[in-house]
Amino acid sequence: MAEQLFAELVKKEQLKPDLFKFSVKAPSIVKNARPGNFIEIRITDQTEPFLRRPISIYNLDRENGILEFIFQVKGKGTDILAKREVGKKIDIIGPIGYGTFKYEDYQKIAIIGGGIGVFPLYELAKCAKADNKKVSTYLGFRSKDFVVLEKEFEQVSDTLVVTTDDGSYAKKGFAINYLKEDIEAEKVDAIYACGPLPMLKKLAIEKDIPCQISLEEKMACGLGVCLGCAVKTAKSPADAPEYWHVCKAGPVFNAKDVEI
Repeated sequence: MAEQLFAELVKKEQLKPDLFKFSVKAPSIVKNARPGNFIEIRITDQTEPFLRRPISIYNLDRENGILEFIFQVKGKGTDILAKREVGKKIDIIGPIGYGTFKYEDYQKIAIIGGGIGVFPLYELAKCAKADNKKVSTYLGFRSKDFVVLEKEFEQVSDTLVVTTDDGSYAKKGFAINYLKEDIEAEKVDAIYACGPLPMLKKLAIEKDIPCQISLEEKMACGLGVCLGCAVKTAKSPADAPEYWHVCKAGPVFNAKDVEI
């Protein structure tokens, strides 16, 4: 059940010139959140920017009631948020999202993401590892300058593959190619990703492997009122509506159930 909370910013880290990690005190949200949930943040009390910003949950520190999220400065709203000082309060609604990652029925978990799409996958990897699942993580970035959270994912993964498109760091190429090799070697029971990733969906369907994808869409409300985050459903399931809304039905979907 989502709730509104004025959470204290207790720690602020700048990971890259345009990338920030915030840690906020939000015990009630942390208690109810699951891997794949997200939050909606009110940037300012002023009229501009008016709409909340949807941001994925990166990490849940359940012992201390700390929620962590990472965001990239892309415009006026996130620029204002990046300037928030430690000790100040942040207006948050969360946890949001009915569709979350489900990994309990599988033993060999493959987690794949690229760029800023890796953030929602950390809590999943952490939880799956703690539940004694075999976690293989594949992270892809454009170049060495964009690599982030490598050490963090290494700690919650049995194996970690990091790739860069230009070969400036770690393995050269695309993360999906290394995932494909492990699928061929029967090292994967299920795939989890942050998308949209049409090539990944095609691969999962061809190999008949369950695949769950977290979709990121622009959301004005995050509560299913504005209807702005619609995603078209695939032909299966037959009784599904023509469109689902990511904030309510998602953000995590079975890849075969949505057109991406």
